[in-house]
Amino acid sequence: MSLMSTLLRFARQTVQSVMSQLMQQLNVVQEQAYSPMQAMAQEVMGGIWTGKGADAFVEEVTGLMLPSTNRISDHISQMHKDIATAVDIIDRADEQVTTAVNGLGDLFGSIF
Repeated sequence: MSLMSTLLRFARQTVQSVMSQLMQQLNVVQEQAYSPMQAMAQEVMGGIWTGKGADAFVEEVTGLMLPSTNRISDHISQMHKDIATAVDIIDRADEQVTTAVNGLGDLFGSIF
């Protein structure tokens, strides 16, 4: 195995690890931030707490916290997609270079 293919394989493993960690962080945002906040707001709207403070809490959670948490999730998802696209581009470029090099090798082989 050539040094270049070893480096590309190592880079691919590193990128896969980063992508996995991104998805883990997305799950953390969903499970430890969004879902509990949403559940608390629903409980308050269900009557567990009433009054101006309860209304302000629900407004803050539904108007600020949940949309902000969704934006974080969207950014993580988009970053994951962008990295996957970059990996696909690199793979296609590597295949094209390999094909071109092999073609040149065949051409030079037929000359000599």
